[in-house]
This record gives sequence, structure tokens and C-alpha cells, in this order.
Amino acid sequence: MTEEFRTPEQLAAITTYVDVTAPPTAPTAHFIFGTNQVIPANIVADRYREGLAPLVITTGGANRHNGVVEGQELRRLLTEQGVSDADILCEDQSASTQQNVELALPHLRAAVDSGFAVTAVCKWYHLRAIHYLRQLLPEVDGIHAVTFEPVYSNVPITRENWSHHPDGRRRVLREWQEVSRRIADGSFDRLELAGGMWR
Repeated sequence: MTEEFRTPEQLAAITTYVDVTAPPTAPTAHFIFGTNQVIPANIVADRYREGLAPLVITTGGANRHNGVVEGQELRRLLTEQGVSDADILCEDQSASTQQNVELALPHLRAAVDSGFAVTAVCKWYHLRAIHYLRQLLPEVDGIHAVTFEPVYSNVPITRENWSHHPDGRRRVLREWQEVSRRIADGSFDRLELAGGMWR
């Protein structure tokens, strides 16, 4: 489907398809996917102070653009905002969304064994993140998601403007196409939002 043939209805359907937002209403372990954006750390610090994020898992190895180790940087940003270092588990070797989950599985399983449900903290359109959590952590009942609007070229990428912004368009369409392809070839199972969780 080329860009000029995408109707407003098709763009709305793509937006709905990739939007993973499913916030929890009770305290959960918050799993921050690796990123060089500071927004998720701010969100989780606020939720920690509200008692909604008693355990935080940060992820991400060295960023390919600036060399900053994302998991450690997220931990630093959190502790600067009052999150106790004792309440943070850090994975700092991963280089992809899939590795964020794979290399943090010991932390995720420790959280689950402690009785916590899991909340993904990711970009609002990051559907692959939810698929990897469900696929690699099948023992949980479902996955919640607290999302944010990432900023590219000084513009927040929203549900309303993504199709008009080059960075937003590329990222959202890639997510839609990749997940659709992987469901079709069987490497991802279908997910549904039920009871406020991705199952």
C-alpha cells in the first residue's frame, strides 16, 4: 500500500492496530524498554512516587548513536528523581527490543515470582515490545502497557501526527508491517486486549 493511497480510515486503523496502551490500576513491576528518550524515566519516577511502580526493570546496552548505556542511564535518571536503587533491576547488554526481554528474563521472572504483574513502558506504537514479552514470558497472565509519545526532530510523535512526520511515519509503518508479517508467518501469536491486559 503506497502512501498516496492510504485513506484517513486506513491510517486510523493502523494507529489503532499498533497502539499498545493498557495501563494497570494496581502496583506492578515496570519494565522499561531500552531507549535514549528520557520520557519513560520521568513517567516511571512519577508512578513510583504514587506507589504504582514498586519495582522497576531498566534495559538497554550501548546506544549505537552516542554510546550511552541505556539501562544504566535510565537507572541514573530514576535515582535522580527519588527512585531507590534497591528497587531497580538493570539489564545493560541488549542491542534490540527482543534482547531487552531475553537478557532481562531473570529479572522478569524474579518480579513474577515475587507476585508482581508486569507493565511494559514503551512508545505507544511499540507493538513488537508486547509480543516479545508475551512470547518470552508465557507464565504471566497478561501484559499491561504504559506508553509515551517519543520525540524525534523536536516533535512528539502522536497518534494524530505520525503519518505527517517522516520519522513517525517510518517507525509506525514499520511496526505495523513487521507485526502483521510475523503474525502471518506464525512467528508471533495474535494478541488481544482483554481485561485491561494484552493476552
